[in-house]
Amino acid sequence: MKNFLTTALLLLTALCANSQQVHWSGSPLLSPEINPDNSVTFRLFAPNASQVEVVGDFLSQQLIDSPFGKVEVPGSASLVKDENGVWQYTSAPLSSEFYIYNLVVDGLRIADPSNVYQLRDVSSIHNVFIVPGERGDLYAVNSVPHGSLTRRWYNSETLDMNRRITIYTPPGYESSKEDYPVLYLLHGMGGDEEAWPMLGRTAQIMDNLIAEGKAKPMIVVMPNGNAIQEAAPGESTQGMTAPTMNLPKTMEGSYEKAFPDIVKFVESNYRVKNDKSHRAISGLSMGGFHSLHISKEYPDLFDYIGLFSAAIMPLTETPSSFYEDTDKKLEVQFQKNPKLYWIAIGKDDFLYNANVDFRKKLDENKYDYTYFENGEGHIWRNWRIYLSMFVPMLFQD
Repeated sequence: MKNFLTTALLLLTALCANSQQVHWSGSPLLSPEINPDNSVTFRLFAPNASQVEVVGDFLSQQLIDSPFGKVEVPGSASLVKDENGVWQYTSAPLSSEFYIYNLVVDGLRIADPSNVYQLRDVSSIHNVFIVPGERGDLYAVNSVPHGSLTRRWYNSETLDMNRRITIYTPPGYESSKEDYPVLYLLHGMGGDEEAWPMLGRTAQIMDNLIAEGKAKPMIVVMPNGNAIQEAAPGESTQGMTAPTMNLPKTMEGSYEKAFPDIVKFVESNYRVKNDKSHRAISGLSMGGFHSLHISKEYPDLFDYIGLFSAAIMPLTETPSSFYEDTDKKLEVQFQKNPKLYWIAIGKDDFLYNANVDFRKKLDENKYDYTYFENGEGHIWRNWRIYLSMFVPMLFQD
């Protein structure tokens, strides 16, 4: 009898601790549920709540003012409570995509307790789901040969610290003797070496494009672009520091100066083709800024350059020589005929006008580049699209 009471007490404690995850009848809630028409239903058991909303990038985006100009934030929709205390909302049918969302209960943003699939974007935690289809399938894990995603440490003599880097090697790398081309893929402000693998779905995109014969097998190097950091927050000797976008040594030349340390490490530790025609560099936002300035500073390093929603020049005055004589450095770079200089941006991006001005400079000098413009703004949905378009253009000759 004593053992029975103890077991019952433990069960009751567990149910109370997980009350939001359990339906009133004791059965678990399904949330999110992707319906046959690709609408998605969200549910939350919260009988005492007064208001529940879902906030996500599948809803109409809203433009708000920021120090950078107009930026997009996810839209919201209200859930409706039934007689059993279960709140529910069903979206319109959604296009195939990888989506992020949160629930907001009486003003408090929370993770969906019924959905264990989460990721971090700078200092925010989001739930995720995939609506299947052409694009969603590209971002999903499919029955194809898989590459490896490895976290490595390298010594940056320039920055005087050991730093962590994420490296994708294509399927079969470990068992082959082949040398591979390399794409250096850079994140945006507030990101780190976890951003592209998690939010960008880099490994899934690469595995699927390679399996479909749309991309050459290649190594993808995803460094930490914050010159002050050893690694992502919580992953270094700096301890569990709070993630932030306001880091020292941001876009002031330190990272560009130290970038050859990364190339040296990769070419000393991996089987790579270490010539210009087998190196590419691309990045989003701040990573696009870094790609622009690194590629013009070292014009013999990269034959393929991709600027995804790129920042063009520093936000404030900086004494770094990396941002001086830009016109002359671009002239030298384009005289060396890079095989691809690719610019992509959404028409609602707050960096759109800066990119228009940069393209005017290229046009005036008759520099050869390729341009892609689509809808929406400064969001990961666009950057995954840009990566999936850029990669198939690399190393094809």
